[in-house]
Amino acid sequence: MQPNTPIIQFYLGQLPDNRGRTIEHIWKQNHQWLEATHDYIQWLFPLTEKSRFNPHAPILIETDIRSFNASEELKNRLACSFNLMLNFYGLSAKKSEDDIVSIILSETFAERKKLWVHWGNHNHYRITRILKSLRSLGLRDTAETFFNCLEQIYLQEKGEVTNLTYSLWKEAINLNDQIVN
Repeated sequence: MQPNTPIIQFYLGQLPDNRGRTIEHIWKQNHQWLEATHDYIQWLFPLTEKSRFNPHAPILIETDIRSFNASEELKNRLACSFNLMLNFYGLSAKKSEDDIVSIILSETFAERKKLWVHWGNHNHYRITRILKSLRSLGLRDTAETFFNCLEQIYLQEKGEVTNLTYSLWKEAINLNDQIVN
């Protein structure tokens, strides 16, 4: 039985966010909504620290971290959230014959990158959050694979992603604190 925390309840579809949106509702949103709405990302990718941008979002606690790490259902639902954001960024997950997952540029990347691959874009903060959350919640390999793709984008798109942003992504992927096994 899963603990009765807001994050777990939200992820299992038992509790809406503070605006009354279920996780399934958010998963159905289009790119325009995902870009224009700024208070859902903290629910999809919770962290252990309070959000400066959404004070109503729950904070990830040790019980949540343990539950995600132990539950295939929660990890699968987290993967749904991640795939939503990959699509938004023009990326996709590809599984090889030997079940190794890689994150690649999708056919929409050239168009989608216009939205977020440029200096000072707020999506860079979202990506940092996603990397940290994936690592904390049992999808470390996915986070590392995502970082590898982001690193290639950083190198290809010279100057469009700042050194500071890249260092924040790198730091997010190398976090060892606040991750409970």
